[in-house]
Order: sequence, then structure tokens, then C-alpha cells
Amino acid sequence: MAIIQKNTLYSLLLLQCALSAVATQNDLRYVNPLIGSTNGGNVFAGASLPYGMAKPVADVDGQNTGGFSTDGSNVTGFSHMHDSGTGGNPSMGNFPLFPHYCKDNIVDNCKFPKAARAVHYNNDSVVARPGYFALTLENGIKAEMTAARRTALYRFTFPKGYTAEGYDLNPLISVDLTDLWDSRQNASISLDADRGRIKGNGTFLPSFGAGSYKSYFCADFGDADVDDSGIWVNDRAGSVQELFVTRGFNNFYLQAGGYMAFDRPDNGIVTVRVGVSFVSSDQACKNAEAEVPEPEDAFDGLRKSAEAAWKEKLSPIKVIPGGASKDMISGFWSGIYRTMLSPQDLTGENPLWKSDEPYFDSFYCLWDAFRAQHPFLTIIDPKAQSKMVRSLLDTFKHEGWLPDCRMSLCKGWTQGGSNADIVLADAYVKNLTGIDWELSYKAMVNDAENEPLEWSYEGRGGLQSGKHLNYIPYLDFDYIGFGTNSRSISRTLEYAYNDYALSVVAKGLGKKDYATYLSRSGNWQNLYKEDQKSLLGNGTDTGFTGFFQPKYINGTWGYQDPIACSALTSWCSLTSNPSETFESSIWEYLFFVPHDMAKLIKMVGGPDSFVSRLDYFHTSGLADMGNEPVFLTVYDYHYAGRPGLSASRAHVYIPSSFNATHSGLPGNDDSGAMGSFLAWSLMGLFPNPGQNVYLIIPPFFKAVAITHPETKKTATIRNVNFDKTYKKIYIQSARLNGKPYTKSWIGHEFFTRGMTLELTLGDKESDWGTRKEDLPPSLSDSVAAFGHHDGM
Repeated sequence: MAIIQKNTLYSLLLLQCALSAVATQNDLRYVNPLIGSTNGGNVFAGASLPYGMAKPVADVDGQNTGGFSTDGSNVTGFSHMHDSGTGGNPSMGNFPLFPHYCKDNIVDNCKFPKAARAVHYNNDSVVARPGYFALTLENGIKAEMTAARRTALYRFTFPKGYTAEGYDLNPLISVDLTDLWDSRQNASISLDADRGRIKGNGTFLPSFGAGSYKSYFCADFGDADVDDSGIWVNDRAGSVQELFVTRGFNNFYLQAGGYMAFDRPDNGIVTVRVGVSFVSSDQACKNAEAEVPEPEDAFDGLRKSAEAAWKEKLSPIKVIPGGASKDMISGFWSGIYRTMLSPQDLTGENPLWKSDEPYFDSFYCLWDAFRAQHPFLTIIDPKAQSKMVRSLLDTFKHEGWLPDCRMSLCKGWTQGGSNADIVLADAYVKNLTGIDWELSYKAMVNDAENEPLEWSYEGRGGLQSGKHLNYIPYLDFDYIGFGTNSRSISRTLEYAYNDYALSVVAKGLGKKDYATYLSRSGNWQNLYKEDQKSLLGNGTDTGFTGFFQPKYINGTWGYQDPIACSALTSWCSLTSNPSETFESSIWEYLFFVPHDMAKLIKMVGGPDSFVSRLDYFHTSGLADMGNEPVFLTVYDYHYAGRPGLSASRAHVYIPSSFNATHSGLPGNDDSGAMGSFLAWSLMGLFPNPGQNVYLIIPPFFKAVAITHPETKKTATIRNVNFDKTYKKIYIQSARLNGKPYTKSWIGHEFFTRGMTLELTLGDKESDWGTRKEDLPPSLSDSVAAFGHHDGM
């Protein structure tokens, strides 16, 4: 035994040395912001700091939800704020710049409107790196951009051009008072040619929410003398220096903005510094002046500062690839990178209320992000995650409700449950610091007990019926609040898990009502119809009986085809084909009982029947890997005592659906949700959010180490017998800190205490992690995690 322990200690020392060697390398070089830049990934490919507000990139007229796409479309401008990976309408893209050469230096020869000015870019000229983006337009103008926290810095290089008389063409840069989806309601602009400055503001609509927001900018032009300035409206321009514009009449959207023209510098470079703000144009100017005081000479230094910020954020994680492909490594680091593009830190830029608390925006949306992104931030950037939780609580404090979705200072549409509750519970069980837990409890109780007038963008709906019937009824009679009267199945299931999250926090705080919410967490069972069959579109019986179904107020059953809203049928959302499940089928929601998988497994006939259903779901085309509810289903085999099948299922989707190509995401990245799913999977762990549970599979690398930013302890997961061809993907045995470990899951203390998990691999399933006592906790087994446990 002593010899074995010495060998184990020796191997751990060798591993630490190897990881130290890896730590000297630049992992940032593997990040490719263009992964997911087409095929609906909608990622933001431009320059940004971690959680930065300024996000400059080229905007295109194709797949432009995140601004830029590698879909071969045309560039319409270069704007300064974006969201990443979202659905809905394109987000922000306010006040785009556009570099022109006007024929014969006649300003009215310039093409100002968006469609008229659009020009293609040279495909091989696109460069995207953390903190930097560049491309060259087909007309030869090169655009580069980098970013500070609230400031975008552009460097436009104009090639030599000549008028008909042989004189130099003068560069002209226009500003358009619009956004990506032309939602502007009104706007104003003013020019100061002596200072080379343009200021402006506009009122716009959020891309997936209610209300409107005001945005402000301050653009300073350097490196060249101003030759001409003015405003433009539609196709014509003039030397007027101020403009106020409304939306226009009906479908006749007024296009308008300002411009400055310059004597061409010898090197052809014109620098533009753009400060942005949600407070005022003067604040935008102050932001720019404070962050980039000398823009003409700042570009390369600012780019290096952005790279340094990203290196620091990625530094907690180190990898020994063990022969894993460069594409696999790139997908891993790029996924981690995208988890920190949003939410955006708008502290000091919130005009809605005064507070000393942090303010984060672009929670877009928590229905997507609670499952993997926020748990991932908890391990690599717990300080930022704590600030995000505090921001959610401060929003509750001043607006009365925890948000489920929020962007551009506006309330976003609620997709399912009150899922900020899960984010709070996850932070609680993982001991994030600096959070007011009494306020958290109050906010969560408010979600559970009080129905808002507009539950379409906050809180929960149908609570009167829900409390009385213990389910949300189909076609509910709800006169207390108003929202889309659909999703009765998915809301019942999500509210049940929200109540479980509340019970966790309540019990931890010693609140007597925890039992009430624990009881409500079982309400999902009331919509399970044990004799419900499922047929495919051609009438073929799937062979499975027992599914969730909608139920009327009087207790009789309604009907929704279990395959409806799946990848085999038609899309269901709030606005397109609303149904009783949100963006997922009844088949997919069947597996959403995160807190009591043991009871669900029993209800569907036991572990073998459950595994058969899960296999059918993943092999029949019913599973939609492009949407977040599917995430946990990849790992649900753990709960049936088959962790090896979770590992093999992950390998089915990686790299087939998640890879390092421009179309390498199966759906919207959703602010980093897809990226975090990939990062977790490649690391060999996956969270059950709101619980102190991480499900274990072998990492896709030889070893991964995560240094906790606060405790400074390093947790390591190491594969023994690692096989880069991935034939050996099944855990045969495990050791935790040198001792045998048989559980198929582990707790958060793995990270905070810096434990070492060694997994011995083979090419066949084993009995590791299959015993009842080794399964992840389920509520009905009375081992649910209400606080600390050793995970050993």
C-alpha cells in the first residue's frame, strides 16, 4: 500500500510539473472568435474586454444578429455595441460608422443610406482575435478595431485614390443614426469640426423585450485635418451641423446622420475614438477621454491591454492536450472566451436608479444561461459571478422583480420559469461571497408567491391557479396578471424546479417555509399522464408510454403531440407557434426534473426503460442540440447508473455538432451557453445547476487543471490510459486525492479545496459509478444537497 501511495504522489508531482510548463504558454492563441459566426451561431466576433460594454465589429446585411457573419454578405457599417449569440432581432449596433471615398470629392456622390453603401469584404482579410478585429473592404479600405471598457477605437486605412482631375480623394467617414434592425424612434446629432468631434443620441427598441432605451455616443476623429463636415438625410448631404430626426412615416424609415471629410494623411490612416454611454453624450465623451486619452497613438497599446485582460481571465484553466487535435483545443478555449463576453458590466451606466451595487446587463436570457454558463463562471471567475448575482438582486430591489431576461436596460421576455432563482441557489450552495442572502430569499419568495401584472417579462404567471391546483392549467383563467397564455407544461416543470431552488436557500437560512416550497417542487408529477403514447409523423408508434400532457382547470386532460416542437416538426416560441412547451418538445421536457431524477426514472418504468427512452430521444432526431434544454439530457444517464453512456453520448455530439469551424455551433450561442456546454464537456464535468453536483465523464484531454481564483487551490482531472482517438472513453476506476472514489459525481469543494481526480479509462463500460449509493442525489432518495457535503 505504501508503494502505491508513493507512486501516486510521484505521478501527481509529475502532473503538476507538466501543468506548470503548460502555464507558460499562450492559450489565447487558440481562441477563434469566428467559431459560430455563421449557420445561426450569432456570436459576436469583434473586439471586447471581458464583460465589456464597448464591442466594435463590422456589421453586415446577412446574419447580423451579433453584427458580423462569415456568410459572405456585405458590410453596412462599423458599430460599437453588440450582444453575442442571441436570438430574436439583431441587438444594438447603434450609430455605425462607414468609411467612404466620394467620387471627385463631391459629398453628394457618396452613398449614405445603409443598403446603398453596403460593400463586400475580402474573405481572406478577416482577422478576429480577443480584443481585435480587422477586415479589408473590396474597395481597398482597411478597418481595424479594438476596445476599452466603454470605448471603441477604430483605425481606418484608406488606399490612394484620385479624382477625375488627378487630385487625391479625401477620406469621409459617416455616422448613421440607426441600429442593426432600424428600430430608432428618434435621434439627434451635433458636429464640432474644430475639435473633430461628433456627438449624438437616439431612442431605440430592445431586440427581445419591452419598452425602449436611449443610447449615446461621442466620436473623435484623429490623424487628419477636417476638410468638411455636415449632416445627411437619405441621399443628400449638407453643411448643417445639427439634426434631430424622427422615425418617419409608416414604412418610410428616415435614414440620417452626420459626416466628416479629411485631407488624406500620407499614411492614409484616420483614427476614430468612440465613447459610448447609456447616460448622456457628455458621459460618453468622458468615458472615451478617461479610457483612451491619446487615441492617435493608442491603438496598439490598447489592443495589447485587451489581450492581457483576456489572458488573465483564461489563466485559471490549464490543459495537457495529450495529442488532442488543435481544433478540439481551439473549440475549448473559444467556448470559455465566449462565456465572458456577456453579461456586460454597465456599472456606472445605469440611468434608471442610483446605487452603489454593480449593474450588469445583457442577461440574454437566464433561461439559456443558468444551465451551464453561470455555473462555469462560478469556478473560473467567482468574483464576477457574485457581482452578477448582486446586480440581479439590486434590480429586484429597485424594480420589484428578479429579471429572467434583460438587455439594453429593458425587461426581456420571460421564456419559462423565474430562473434567476436557480442562479441564486447555485451561488448559495457553492458559497459565493458578498451576497445578501436574506434579500435573495425575499426576492425568490416574491417570485413564488406574487404574480405581477405583466408576467410576460418578470415573475411567474398563473399563480392563483397554480397554488390551488398544483399545476399551471391549460387555457388558464388568469385575471390577475397577463402574459402569453401558453407553456403550461414547461412552466409547471420549471416552476417546480424554481421552488426547489427556493427551498434550498430557505432551509439553509433556517426558514420554516422551506417545507412548503419543497412540497411544491413535486408539482411536475401532476402533469404526467401514464397512458399517453407517442407516435411519429408517419404514424409509427415510438413504443413508449407515459408523457407529460396539458391539463385543464377542471382536471381533465388536454393534448399536445409529444413530438410537437421537436427537431422533427416545427419550431415553437413565444411568437411563432406558441404551445404548451417552450422551444422544446414534451419528449425533451420529459427529462427536466433536475432535482428528482430518481422519481422520474421510477415513473417511466425503471433504469432500463429510462435509458431506452433517452437513447431513442437522442438517436431518433427528437433531440435539438441547438437549444439549451437538451444539455442535461446528455448526462442524465448518470441518474440511471450508466455514466459510461453519458460519456459516449457527449462524444456523439462533439465534434459533430460542436467544432472549430465558422458553422461549428448547432444553434445560437445564447451569450455563451453553447460555449460553456462545450467547455464543461471537454473538461469532463457537467453541473446540475442549483445543486452542489457535478457529473463526471473523462475529459477530452489528458489532463485539465483549474486554479480557484479566490482560494488559489488547483483542482486537477487526469485521465490514465488517455486515448487521443477516443476509443477508451469509459471510466474503469477513479481515485480522489489518491484514494479510491466510486461516485459518478463530485461537489464544488473539488474546486475550492484543490482536489485531484484520476480516472483510469478503458474501451468498455464498467461497473464504476453504477451502484445506488454512487448515483447523483435525488430528492426522493432523501440525499438532496441542501448545503455542504464532502463529495467523498
